[in-house]
Amino acid sequence: MKVARVPVLVLLLAGCTAPPQPAGPPQPAAPTTSPARACGSPVVTDALPTWARAGFSGDGGGVPYVFGRAGDILGVLFGFPLNAPPADDHNNKVLWVSRAPLTRGDDLLITAKLDGTTDAVDRKVLGGPGPSIIDLPKPGCWRLTLRWSGHTDTMDLAYTRPTPRPNESVAGR
Repeated sequence: MKVARVPVLVLLLAGCTAPPQPAGPPQPAAPTTSPARACGSPVVTDALPTWARAGFSGDGGGVPYVFGRAGDILGVLFGFPLNAPPADDHNNKVLWVSRAPLTRGDDLLITAKLDGTTDAVDRKVLGGPGPSIIDLPKPGCWRLTLRWSGHTDTMDLAYTRPTPRPNESVAGR
């Protein structure tokens, strides 16, 4: 009698498994919200790429930066987090470093569009990629289109509302 139960149990278990399916493309992981992300462009604090280290001591690690989608430019976020309106205790300083060859004297032109709106503003960094203060009018996720020396790249930057200092009221902003 015990022998008869084993084949039935094997048949029941066999019916519970699905036939093998062909492997499809890997599915992307669900996006996570993290302070280490600037909208769709990750904020990185690893060592800077060798092409972006001029003027830095060591490998520049620990400084937050964001790559352009094409990898032709990066923005070192000395004013991290970026704030709109600008914070009282730091500027929205971004050092733009181009991996692509530069034409001396060409400006860096930035068109910034606020995600989910029609809001757009233009900014210019005179003389091309380099140090800048990039203030934008509202907090949110801004898609930047960057144009310089015949090159174009894009990146997303998050601008947050500044955190009030302990003695400061939110109503005072």
